[in-house]
Amino acid sequence: MTATLLLTDPLFLQHDPGHGHPESPARLQRILGVLARAPVEGTVMGVPRSATDAELAAVHTPELLAYLKRLSGHEAQIDPDTQVSPDSVDAARLAAGASIKAVEEVMAGRARNAFALVRPPGHHAEPGRAMGFCLFNNVAIAAEAGRRLGAERVLILDWDVHHGNGTQESFYSRRDVLYQSVHQFPYYPGTGAAPEVGVGEGEGYTVNVGLPGGNSDADYGMIFEELFLPMAEAYRPQLILVSAGFDPHQNDPIGGMEVTERGFAAMCASMRSLAERVCGGRLVLLLEGGYSLEGLSQSVHACIEVLAGRGDSFPSGTTHADAKQALIASRDALRPYWSVL
Repeated sequence: MTATLLLTDPLFLQHDPGHGHPESPARLQRILGVLARAPVEGTVMGVPRSATDAELAAVHTPELLAYLKRLSGHEAQIDPDTQVSPDSVDAARLAAGASIKAVEEVMAGRARNAFALVRPPGHHAEPGRAMGFCLFNNVAIAAEAGRRLGAERVLILDWDVHHGNGTQESFYSRRDVLYQSVHQFPYYPGTGAAPEVGVGEGEGYTVNVGLPGGNSDADYGMIFEELFLPMAEAYRPQLILVSAGFDPHQNDPIGGMEVTERGFAAMCASMRSLAERVCGGRLVLLLEGGYSLEGLSQSVHACIEVLAGRGDSFPSGTTHADAKQALIASRDALRPYWSVL
C-alpha cells in the first residue's frame, strides 16, 4: 500500500513575520520535533517544489502577484496582521507548490493521502489581496491543480477557527468546488455567516457554520454528521482538501473553542473515511492556523496517525444549544439546494 506523504522544507522556517507574532517559525519547529521523537509508521517525507507563475495566476490577480514579487527579499508590513521578511515570498511560493505537489502525488496514486506542513498559511488570501498572515491561498491553488488533473468536483473542508474568506471568494460563483467551513463567528475576518451560500452557478455550494465560541468535540461532530458529511456524500467529490487549522484547540491563545486532539483526529478520520468511500482515498490536508505550540503539534500528530490508518471517532458528550442553533441556521439556508437536508 502507498504511504501517507508529508511535505515540508526548511525554507518555511525562514518566513519571519516579526517578534511576538503568533504565526512564528516555532509552530512548524514544534510539529517537526514531535514527529522526530514519535515518527508515524506508514508515512514518508517528501520535498516540495515552488509554484509556477501560471499556477499562482490560476487563483491570484496579476496585480497581487506583481506586488508580492516586489516584496521578495525585503521586509514589509502588508496589513496590521501580515508582515514579510526577506524570505517570506519565496516561502509562500514554496508553500503553494507543496500544496500542488501533494495533490499531484495523491491524484496519481503515488501517495495514499498527504499533509503539506507549510507556512505561511493561506486561506485568508483573496484573489487580489494578501491578508491575515496569508500571502497566497494554498488550498485554492491546490483545488485548481486538482481540477487541471481531472477532478471535476473538489471538496474543500475548512476547520480553522477563522473563516477562510479568501477561499470562499475564489469559488463563490462556482459549483465545481464545494466549500464547507465551521468557524468562530462573529470573529476575524467578519465573513462566514450562514446566509453566505454562493451566487450564480455557485449558489448552494458554499457552506458556513458560524459558532459563537466555547464549542466542543461533540458540537463539531454534530455539524459533521448532520450537515457536512451528508452534503459531501451527495456531492461525491473526486478530491478532498482540508484547510487544517488547529486554532479551535482548547489551549489556543487566539481561538475561543474547546476542541481537543481527539476532536481533530475525529474530523480527519471522517474525511479519510469519506475519501475512501467516494474518491479512492484522495485526501490532502494543508496546514493553516494553530498557535498553542503543544495543542498544534499534538493535534497535527494525531491527524497524521489517522491519515496513516488509525481510526478515531468523535467523543460522546452534550452538544451546546448555540451550536444546534448555528447548525439549524446553516441547514435552513442550504435546504433549497440540497435534498439530503
